[in-house]
Amino acid sequence: MMLTRFPVFGVSAVLLLSHTGISAAQNYPNRPIRIVAAEAGGGTDFVARLIVPGLTAAFSQQVIVDNRGGSAVIPGEIVARATPDGHTLLLFSNNIWLMPFLEKVTLDPVRDFAPITIAVTAPNILIVHPSLPADSVKGLITLAKARPGDLNYASGINGASSHLAAELFKAMAGVNIVRVSYKGNNPALNDLIGGQTQMMFSTPTAVFPHVKTARLKALAVTSPAPTELAPGLPTVSASGLPGYETMVIYSLFAPAATPAAIVSRLNQETNRVVRRTDVKEKFFSAGVESAGSTPEQLAATVKSDMARMGKVIRDAGIGP
Repeated sequence: MMLTRFPVFGVSAVLLLSHTGISAAQNYPNRPIRIVAAEAGGGTDFVARLIVPGLTAAFSQQVIVDNRGGSAVIPGEIVARATPDGHTLLLFSNNIWLMPFLEKVTLDPVRDFAPITIAVTAPNILIVHPSLPADSVKGLITLAKARPGDLNYASGINGASSHLAAELFKAMAGVNIVRVSYKGNNPALNDLIGGQTQMMFSTPTAVFPHVKTARLKALAVTSPAPTELAPGLPTVSASGLPGYETMVIYSLFAPAATPAAIVSRLNQETNRVVRRTDVKEKFFSAGVESAGSTPEQLAATVKSDMARMGKVIRDAGIGP
């Protein structure tokens, strides 16, 4: 008798949970929604604030941005500990899931968050000082192999996209290029322009004004396919380093255990906003591209990027 009762109880429990989730979604949202992002003026803040008006209109509830300075730890902890009802969300870059490799934390990006969508992505551009005798990725790799430890690259702080893109390049190309670290990408870029360093990975909007004036030389874009953000540039993968790919990915998450129906609604509404023509144009002018994905696609991206870049971080000794 016990064996026949457990399946019935299980079905009843599933139906009850499903009904509870649907009921929660029907009443959602019933108060303002908070999107926790990094410090004001940064990339996650920009993306969040461009999405907020569309979400406010879609939900007929105020959506606000809650800026938190420092690393991804504080925003991540706030959202991970929030009530999983869809009223507290996290918008952050890849740093949120690479954080465990870079800092000592108790957060688990897979366990503690419910993926919603990839909002936008941004590539980096591989640039070199004009004095460097390399006009392609292939030529740069050949030069680096002929002069091990002689070339250097500029980067922002530990774990910045400019840093990790270069370390991935080194690992895949099997070259020894020395890092010169800066407190941010702007001072790193200034020293590259001045000839104090020789190469760097940086954003299209930061790079192209200097490429147009021939103060820097652009070799390739880090995206998996050519992009209009870098017209005429080949990918790193297609121009000398097959399989190379790295992007800055801005994604939206909810606390783990948020009902699937609420996650689905957030996914649909956010994707509608980021794919609107006017929003896409604003993103594009800032050097990022609208995306929009399923929760499953974001979950797969998180896991694959953690496996690939986690190894790069460990092998390079970048972690805590």
